[in-house]
Amino acid sequence: MKRKNRIWMMILVVLMSISLIGCGTTDSKLETKEAPKPASKVTIGFSISTLNNPFFVTLKEGAEKAAKDAGADLLVVDARDNTAKQISDIEDLIQKKVSVILINPTDSAAVVSAVESANKANIPVITVDRASNGGKVVSHIASDNVKGGSMAAEYIMKTLNNKGNLVELQGIAGTSAARDRGQGFHNIVDGKDGVKVVASQPADFDRAKGLKVMENILQGNKDIQAVFAHNDEMALGALSAIEASGKKIMVVGFDATDDAVKSVKEGKMAATVAQKPDLIGKTSLEIALKVAKGEKVEASIPVALELVTK
Repeated sequence: MKRKNRIWMMILVVLMSISLIGCGTTDSKLETKEAPKPASKVTIGFSISTLNNPFFVTLKEGAEKAAKDAGADLLVVDARDNTAKQISDIEDLIQKKVSVILINPTDSAAVVSAVESANKANIPVITVDRASNGGKVVSHIASDNVKGGSMAAEYIMKTLNNKGNLVELQGIAGTSAARDRGQGFHNIVDGKDGVKVVASQPADFDRAKGLKVMENILQGNKDIQAVFAHNDEMALGALSAIEASGKKIMVVGFDATDDAVKSVKEGKMAATVAQKPDLIGKTSLEIALKVAKGEKVEASIPVALELVTK
């Protein structure tokens, strides 16, 4: 009887050992099994012409909010209106192997080499607000600047009853925005009886330059009825020069920045064309994410304009 008990005890010990070995093996497998890796974030690069301009600051903020909402990374670089710096910035984004590059060119011609570099690296390029004159661009997102220039001119013509001497303050030479806004303006005013553009000079989208250029124009032209500036910064600079001269001249800008809208509501500026930079930034980021996923997008995506008056 004792012998049988010993035999059963030995069998029980063996069975328990086997069970423990099995449990140990299972735990080992669990410990060595790799945890699933989290999906990597999409990284979008954004080269902006300058952040020394409220319009582009708002555009950037629109893109940043859209990136945060989508859980994407956005790398923003400021070219400071320097073409060489923008090209260098874009090369850096290429080296970082971002998924898509958004470009707001300082110069539509000079940026072509940077676009082509991104093309060679197989990184899709989207242009924002200003176009590139070359290279492969997947999509261009902007307001219709030609239409905006025409809207400004039509408002001036209606207010002046199609008569008067006009001044045009141009943006940075070589940018598509300056070219297109100017084209839209001249499509309406050129060749009209009783209408003359007495001065058309660049002030580089800058408020201080707008002030200085307008001061010089006022010295040589005593009879001016209206000014069209390619952006609000130049318009506000021109307005300061006009107020200092004591003259009453209509000023129409472009962009609808906070300062300009306030000036319009106060009755100082006559109007500004609202380009909705926050919506441009948001739309640009959303399209970039679609491109990063391999989705097809439209080659040109317009953002609505409206005229802001008192």
